[in-house]
Amino acid sequence: MKAWTRWQDWVALVIGVLVALSPIVVTVSAAAAWTLVVLGVVLALTGLWSLAQPGSVASEYGHGVLGVLLFIAPWVMGYSDLTGASWTSWVGGALAVIVAATALPAATAAHRGVTAH
Repeated sequence: MKAWTRWQDWVALVIGVLVALSPIVVTVSAAAAWTLVVLGVVLALTGLWSLAQPGSVASEYGHGVLGVLLFIAPWVMGYSDLTGASWTSWVGGALAVIVAATALPAATAAHRGVTAH
């Protein structure tokens, strides 16, 4: 598999950037802003990692873990009453988990040196 070609990794990168920039658009508390920015930037960085090294299975698991953290963040960080920030976390987190789940078979095949179908 060629670097910079897997659509799932581009989607993870875009999700990360949008989540990181969301405090500009939605009402946030300090905790929500920091959570969205940090998790968004880290998700974008794992997206870049996956794009550069398509055989990296760890980066795909990273997308999934970050998606779960993003999904539970409104309750853990106490901003579930902020509708925009909460929905950004929930949708971004769910999409990150879905993208990770769809990219994992291709990353595993690339890691093993097998062409994914």
